[in-house]
Amino acid sequence: MCTRTTNSGGGDTIQADGGETGRRWRDRQTVEIPYRQTVERQADGGETGRRWRDRQTVEPVTMSEAAVEEISALSSIYCGEREFLLLQQSAQDGLVVQINRTIGGDRGLDISLLFQLHPRYPSCPPDISVSSTGLSRTQCSNIRQRLLDHAGALPPEPMVHQLVECLQHCVEVTEDCRGGQEEVQGREKEEVFTAVLLLDHIRSQNRYIGLLKRWTQQLQLTGRLLHGRSILVILQGGRPNIKEFCRLLKTVKVDVDSSGKKCKERMMKVLIETTLSSSCGNGLQGFVVKNYQSLPELTAAFQEINMTMLYQQIQPSLSD
Repeated sequence: MCTRTTNSGGGDTIQADGGETGRRWRDRQTVEIPYRQTVERQADGGETGRRWRDRQTVEPVTMSEAAVEEISALSSIYCGEREFLLLQQSAQDGLVVQINRTIGGDRGLDISLLFQLHPRYPSCPPDISVSSTGLSRTQCSNIRQRLLDHAGALPPEPMVHQLVECLQHCVEVTEDCRGGQEEVQGREKEEVFTAVLLLDHIRSQNRYIGLLKRWTQQLQLTGRLLHGRSILVILQGGRPNIKEFCRLLKTVKVDVDSSGKKCKERMMKVLIETTLSSSCGNGLQGFVVKNYQSLPELTAAFQEINMTMLYQQIQPSLSD
C-alpha cells in the first residue's frame, strides 16, 4: 500500500508502508503567451521542495532561403546612412523593408520605398508604398502602380533590387506626364473661354441669382444671365473655373422645386464651350442680369455683346 504526502516545500512524494520513499512525481506544464512564444515549465521534486526551471522558445520568422539571402544582399548594396532599414519581422506578416533613394541628379528628389515581403515571397510579389516630400500624392500613387505592374510581370524570384532600379524610369515617366498636364492647364488658364449654359428653372430668384453672382466673383468669371423662355448663362474666363462653376451648379442647392423644397440644378446643360477669339466677342464685364420677352429680344441681347455667331450655333438647341 502507498500513501501520498505533501512535504513542507510543496513537493509531492509517494511513500510505501515500510517508510522508504518511492518514486517522485514530475509535473510538466505548457503555457501560451502572446507573439507565438511558448514557455515550458518543469518541476523537479527534491528533499526540500520543488525547484522551477523556465525555458522560453520563440518561433522563428518563416521565409524562403532566397528571400533571406536577398535581404542580406540589399543591406550590402544600399549601405549608406539610413538607406536600408529592416522595419519588421513577423511569422504571420513576413518582412517589411524600407529603402530610401535620391533620384534626379541635381534636383535631388528623395523617395522612400516600403516593401512588404509576405511569408510566401517571392512566390507572390511584394506590396509597395511610395512616399516623397517632393511629389504629390497622385504622383506617388502613379509611381506605386507602375512598380506594382512591373512586379507582377516579373518571374517569381527575388525582385526588390530590380524594382528599386526601375524607380528612376517610373519617376521620369511621371514627371513627363506631369509636365504635359501642367502645360495643358497653363494654356487653359491663359486662354479665355466662353461657355453658354442652359438652366432648367429659376424659382427663388434672389437666392439663385445671388449665388451666381457670388460664384462668378470667386472664380474670376464674367457673364450674363438672360432670363426668359430659355434661361441662359453666358460665362467667360479660365476653363478650369468654368468647370468649377458647373460643378457648383450641380452639387449645391441653388433653387426650390415645385413643392418649395430646396434642390440642385441637375438639369443644367452646357450648350457650347469655345475660346473667346472664335466666339466673336470682345469680352464681358461683371455679371449682368437681363430679362427678355421674345426671341427677337434674345437675338438682340447676343448682338449687343457681339456674340451673334455664337447665338447662331446654339439656336438649334433652344428650339428643341
